[in-house]
Amino acid sequence: MADFSVAITSTLKAEGGYVHDPDDPGGETYKGIARNRNSKWQGWIAVDLLKKQRGFPANLEDDPQLQALVHSLYELNYWDKIRGDDIVDQDIADSIFDFAVNAGPATSSKLAQLAVGATADGVIGEKTLEKLNAEDKRTFLATFAIAKIGRYISICESRRESRKYFYGWVRRTLEGM
Repeated sequence: MADFSVAITSTLKAEGGYVHDPDDPGGETYKGIARNRNSKWQGWIAVDLLKKQRGFPANLEDDPQLQALVHSLYELNYWDKIRGDDIVDQDIADSIFDFAVNAGPATSSKLAQLAVGATADGVIGEKTLEKLNAEDKRTFLATFAIAKIGRYISICESRRESRKYFYGWVRRTLEGM
């Protein structure tokens, strides 16, 4: 079975640290957690306190409680939603999880379901798990990558400001996420 601690390590590396990009619809983010989409997340209290200290934003990495809150949010709201513990192949689970962090668990689940020929309802249930766990890894990852890139193209076509992120999204996809 796939392991959350493996998946989160790769995803956090791709997400980076603290960012406040005015072109990002997520607004202020820390490790990919968008403040305007997760305004009640307890980690923002720590971030705001650490903003007032020397060494910001590097000092965020040194706060173990903040790091635990990051992991907890991702496990509960993303890993558990895609049923990562029930996916046999780590690479498949990593890819679905990483895209869930980037596009939302329902979107990631729908694209994963389409990739294995399951009903695309955005919820990974027993039938989807059965298909995911029986799928050839290389076939799934290639099909899922194409679907992700198609989604990114659609975003860039509808929101011009997002075009600057396109190559980074594609690189992340092709690096096996």
